[in-house]
Amino acid sequence: MSTVASQIKARAAALQPADKLVVWVVFALAALGVVAVYSALSFLAETKSGGDTERFLFRHLGRTGLALAAVGIVSTLDYRRLAKVSKWLLAGALLLLAAVQVSGVVLGGAQRWLEIGGFSFQPSDFAKVALILHLAVLLAKKQAYIDEFERGFVPLLIWTVPTIALIGMEDLSTAAVLSAAVGIMMVVGRVPTRYLSGLVVVGLLAAYLFLLTSPQRAARVESWLNVKVFPHTEEVQVFSEQDEGYQAKQARIAIAMGGLTGVGPGKSVQRDFLPAPYNDFIFAIIAEEWGLLGAGLLLFGFVVLLFQGFLRIARQAPDPLGLFLAVGLTTVLVLYGFVNAGVASGLLPVTGLPMPFVSYGGTSLLATGIMAGLLLNVSRHADPTQR
Repeated sequence: MSTVASQIKARAAALQPADKLVVWVVFALAALGVVAVYSALSFLAETKSGGDTERFLFRHLGRTGLALAAVGIVSTLDYRRLAKVSKWLLAGALLLLAAVQVSGVVLGGAQRWLEIGGFSFQPSDFAKVALILHLAVLLAKKQAYIDEFERGFVPLLIWTVPTIALIGMEDLSTAAVLSAAVGIMMVVGRVPTRYLSGLVVVGLLAAYLFLLTSPQRAARVESWLNVKVFPHTEEVQVFSEQDEGYQAKQARIAIAMGGLTGVGPGKSVQRDFLPAPYNDFIFAIIAEEWGLLGAGLLLFGFVVLLFQGFLRIARQAPDPLGLFLAVGLTTVLVLYGFVNAGVASGLLPVTGLPMPFVSYGGTSLLATGIMAGLLLNVSRHADPTQR
């Protein structure tokens, strides 16, 4: 083990330094996540382990440590070597996504997990990383003829559409964020507007069909809009404050109670009323305990990540592959953060997206660590002439 660690340390020392601002943001988010999750875990601990909050805290600390280790290890791996196996990584992810539809485990009312040897994980967390990596490879390879439909655009669809469709069957919010990242990567990759416009129309139609096949999803959207739109939902479910509108209302109460400076760390009241306050609604708990100042500082961290990812790491990437990869990874990480905050604030419909490095999680934390590590890896290979 020490030999492996020394090899990783030696490899990192031989590379350029990683982007320091991104490193600081990652560690700051992880530290804030530990504090916020510890405060929000009381109800989960009461129902699952007789009030033993420390049990879940140590579990979260272990998972956070694993995610940070992934950041460090992946940041030392040459992303161009990983790109060579991107097709096989994505093919494996697609097989796992298909397996979810056949023998997936239902947790929290959704069939998103696979269980192997007593260990449950979400294949969609790793599929999004594999898709971004392989799409970056395809865009880089096809720049000379990217405006050709059959040679340039169709190969992108062959991998993108099945991946997003399989994810969207049980996790429409993740599929939507991933679609946005893919779209931005294609814009940067000079894919013609006429192709992208058609893709947007198809994506909206697919989203509508997904809503038609899931009354619960449709009811959440209607509750957010406060308008009855779909024929297969019930008005009681849509407009009742004890049904789909309950989570959003409790989150807004938490934010309102926090005011400007918050009620203080560990003093949240709404954690006992909010479903999954340690995950989907972690932003509401932070806003309640740390106030608008603390919540604003948290969002500022994602703004820093956005600017560093787009304006520094992507611009200084040594090749098109690094550019497209940095754009895709940054988009997913930042969108996850802002969507989580938007849901808690009532600006977006209720979804199940965690806040990167902050929310309690398992495979989601690990996948986030891999994405951050890849982004830092691209920054290590920055072209000095672009500084």
